[in-house]
Parts: sequence; structure tokens; C-alpha cells
Amino acid sequence: MAGKATLSFPTGEKSTISTGLFIDNKFVPALDGKTFGVVNPSTGEEIAQVSEASAKDIDVAVKSARKAFKEVWGEKTPASQRGKILMRLADLVEQNNDELARIESLDNGKPFSISSTFDVPSVAANIRYFAGWADKNHGKTIEVDTQSDFHYTRHEPIGVCGQIIPWNFPLLMFAWKIAPALATGNTVVLKTAEQTPLSALKMCELIAEAGVPPGVLNVVSGFGPVAGAAIASHMDIDKVAFTGSTLVGRNIMKAAASSNLKKVTLELGGKSPTIVCDDADLDNAVSWATCGILMNSGQVCCAGSRLFVQDTIYDKFMEKLQEKFTMIKGMTKDGFAKDSFQGPQVSQLQFDRIMEHIETGKKEGATLRQGGNRHGDKGYFIEPTIFENVPVDAKINREEIFGPVLVVNKWKDEEELIARANDTLYGLAAAVHTTHIRKGIEIAHKLQAGTVWINQHNMLNPQVPFGGFKASGIGRELGEYALANYTNVKAVHLALGRQPPI
Repeated sequence: MAGKATLSFPTGEKSTISTGLFIDNKFVPALDGKTFGVVNPSTGEEIAQVSEASAKDIDVAVKSARKAFKEVWGEKTPASQRGKILMRLADLVEQNNDELARIESLDNGKPFSISSTFDVPSVAANIRYFAGWADKNHGKTIEVDTQSDFHYTRHEPIGVCGQIIPWNFPLLMFAWKIAPALATGNTVVLKTAEQTPLSALKMCELIAEAGVPPGVLNVVSGFGPVAGAAIASHMDIDKVAFTGSTLVGRNIMKAAASSNLKKVTLELGGKSPTIVCDDADLDNAVSWATCGILMNSGQVCCAGSRLFVQDTIYDKFMEKLQEKFTMIKGMTKDGFAKDSFQGPQVSQLQFDRIMEHIETGKKEGATLRQGGNRHGDKGYFIEPTIFENVPVDAKINREEIFGPVLVVNKWKDEEELIARANDTLYGLAAAVHTTHIRKGIEIAHKLQAGTVWINQHNMLNPQVPFGGFKASGIGRELGEYALANYTNVKAVHLALGRQPPI
């Protein structure tokens, strides 16, 4: 039997979760009996032990998913019924909102005030959105020159999909991945991030309760080099979807290519520019720029980590920004504190990487305007940090830091600004702040990014596609565009009286 863990929250509540691998709608131990510890990043203390999947466990999960695809899901379950099951799952997420949010905050460190009002409600919204697509993802009839023939396309499920999600938005990335895959008739083997598996394990209970048939959705906990690599290279997985770093994304693509050439979608890193024009509403721009870099402790792939402020307002803007960062420092607390906005980094490893970037920034000649230190005496907290006068080739200006570190520079000439904003390997997102909408749109169209916000940041909707240019990924999450990730297009040519050529 798989184990269980009782989680105790600072607010006094408790939750009990199963800690095994979720295969065939059952929680089972890893075949070799291995487990690993999960840590509360606010304290650095272990809170649970969960089963650790090996390549053998991945193989069992894939067999379960393949059997379910052939026998109970895919085209064996009417599309409208798939939609109803997902609708029930969305309802259950809403009914368990606070418990899911508490687990998310304990495991990831993000404020409960955010996980309960943003993360979990967004999970329900995403599942419900794709549930509505289940019976609407249809092909087309096609007119051709030979009028005696009938031509049409079908959108068919790909099959067994391997999915690997990150630790920064564990529940939300879970929903982003499973909802379009299940709605279109695929079955899934999903690996959670080793840092944050707990909320997904709770979701598995709801998946069974919602009526998802055994084997349709299998969830495993484990490490990237073992379980993740096994998914990427498995010969009976038809498609792999990954959200995470560009480095790991490249490795997954290589493994997919060298195995069975499985289809790949990747949502990867970013070094997103935020542009502030001199006609912007300064207070509004300061607030959004702050949210753009400090939301989720800076652990956001589309974080606005490079800030360009027009020279004529630079000094005034920076004074306001520094005041805002000082306020956020007072809100850098345990996720269950009522006034918390910025929680800890997710792990000791992530904390050390960010602090290394900060030290490198100092050595490379950038000016540390604010922050740059550990915050508090326990957990993995880092002060909101601002660098300015940053050399173009500085590491902190080129590499994704994935933490509460903002790089700021002035701009004067718009043409030069666009060139600097686009001077990055990445192309995930960007933001523009201006009260002249035409100017905002013109700049947005020149930026090499899959998402551009005007007078806001980090706001995403289930209906609107999200994904990157360049090294920020392949394919799109969310919206109707995401359905293409999980279907094969089949063309059918039907002869209506056509005679053979010989």
C-alpha cells in the first residue's frame, strides 16, 4: 500500500494526502520502494515523503495509459461525455479551493491569499474552458477542383501523452497540461516537479471522484534525470509536453527525436523586457513593473526582468519604484501571513543560484540600488533587488535568473530601444506602458515575443494563447491554439464516381 502524509498548516488546519504514484486510479508505491522528502521552503523543514518513480514505474504508467486509450477513452468515450467529466472536475476543484490552496502554499511557499484567489480559481477556469471544447474540436470539409470527390479532415487524439510540469505554479501547470489533452481524447502520464508534488497528489483524489476512468490520467512524482528522461525517451509515448528551463527543453527534444520521434511542445524560459514611456501613468507603471518581477517571488517564466525606462522620467520613476520595493520587503513573509506578497524561493538550490547571480552582477559592474541580501533567518527568502546601469553583456542582463531581481536601464531612442529589447535568446513575453494606445500597439508589434501586455503584466486567460518565440519554446498553451498540440489532422479523400487513371 502507498503511504499517506498529514500536512499541518500554520493556520491550524490539517490535510491528509496519499503519497504514492497515481496509476490506474490507485495510489501505489514505487516498484523499488524508494521515496524522497518534500520541503516547506518557508522553513527549510521536511513536510512529507512521497514515492519516487523510476523508469520501471513510468513503463507501468504508460501501459495503463495505452490500455485506457484503446479501451475506455479516446474515441471510445463520446466527446460530450469527456466534457462532462472535466466539468465535474472543475466543480470539485472549486469545492476544495481552500484545501488545495493551503497545500500549494505550504509546498511552494506562495502566499495563501494568492493561491486561494488566483491559482486554484484559475485551475478550475482552465479545466472548464477546455471541457467546453471537447465536442467542438472538429475538422472541415474542403472544396477542390474535382467536384465528383468529397474531401474532409478529422482531428484525432494523438494517443498517450507524457507531460512534465514545473514547480512555480504546480496546480495551474497541471491544469494547463491535462485539460486540453483529456478534452481531445488523449491519455496522460504526468510527472510533477520533485520540489512540489503535493497539490497534484490531492488533485488525483478529485480526478477519480470526477469519474475519469482508470488509466486515463496517471501522475508520478520523481526526478527529471530519471522519471522525466524516461518519459521523453519512452517508445510508447506519442507526444511529450514540457514546461521549464530552455536547457532541459533542449534535452527533452533530443530524447524525443532519438527515440520514436514523438511530437514535442515546449514552454520554456524568458528574459522579458518591460518598457516604460514618458507618457505612462507612473504610479500604475510602477505597480505593474513591481508585480511583473516580484509576483510568485520572481519565479515566473514571463517575469518582466529587464526594465527600460525613458530617460526623461527615469529619476522620478526609480524613486517611486524603490519606494514600492521597500514596501514589498515588508510583505516578504511566510505564505500564510495575512500581508504576505512575496514568499520564499522554492528550494535551497534555487536560492543559491539567485544569490550567485546577484554576486555576479556586483562583480560585472552593475549598480546595486536596492536589496541583494537574504531576508530573514530561516527559509529561502531573498530581498526584492534592483540593479541599474547594467552592462549589455552582463550575465544578469542575459540569463534568466528566476528570482526577485530586476535589471533596469534608461532608453532615449525608440529604434535603439527595440533593438535592445529584442537582443535576447528568448522571446516569451514583453510589456509596454504608455497612455497612447497607438504607440503601445506599434511597439508591441515590433517586439519579438509571444505575449505582449500593454499597461499590465503577467495577466493570462484560458481563452488566450500563451507561448514563446525563439528559445522560449514550441507550440502554444491555452486557448483554441492549444488543441492543436493534442490532435493529429487526418485528411480523408472519398471518390464519388471518379474513374481510375488506368
